[in-house]
Amino acid sequence: MTDQFQNSEIAQQRKKIVAALYVETDGTYFGQEGVDAWDIQRDARGYRGPYPVVAHPPCQRWGRYWHGSPAQPHRYRLGEDDGCFAAALTSVRTYGGVIEHPKDSQAWKWFGLSMPPAKGGWVRADIFGGWTCCVWQGHYGHFAGKGTWLYAVGTERPELTWGPSDSGPTPEMVQRYGYEKARKVGRMALVGGKDKTRIRNATPDEFKALLIRLARSVPPEPLARKADESVFRRQQECKKEGDI
Repeated sequence: MTDQFQNSEIAQQRKKIVAALYVETDGTYFGQEGVDAWDIQRDARGYRGPYPVVAHPPCQRWGRYWHGSPAQPHRYRLGEDDGCFAAALTSVRTYGGVIEHPKDSQAWKWFGLSMPPAKGGWVRADIFGGWTCCVWQGHYGHFAGKGTWLYAVGTERPELTWGPSDSGPTPEMVQRYGYEKARKVGRMALVGGKDKTRIRNATPDEFKALLIRLARSVPPEPLARKADESVFRRQQECKKEGDI
């Protein structure tokens, strides 16, 4: 009876609390009710539950310049992120939730995840119950378009605002650079100095709220067991189809 009570209590807690992994110290997730924030000091690679997660694993070694800046290329190896993305995958598959990464992240190919269509819509990502989609944060308050890929397990899959957001030049940019150059350099050219990286990497409040809602939609039952069952069913389907 005690075990049943404890399990029920944990289930109720999980409905309220979300773990935000790989987030900025004292950033947008800190101090928010119902959010257990894990910054670099806490090291989210060591997360062991029990709450569903919103994960923002580092993207530098998975993006267009994974090797380093154009001025100093080939300084790094592809995927050399100290195991952060792999750990985020394990957390999401075990406890449910969502991973956010830039559009065209090479982590998808590296870990065998299906790449979502740019036009939007949820598609199956793998045999572990994962789903993926492409969404632009510009629809949710980001200054630039910021195409984004999501990978989710155990969450609801709501209809989002699909397709590219308006990331064309602003009137201020056209006045400063002229239309052709403004269109080429993009909106972030308006932002100078250290603020450029901070603004580009920031998660808008509206998009953060969306990610938290997704994580909170994860049911309380153990997801690891459901993932095992999903893998087994897919293996049986593949046998019938002659793939294995």
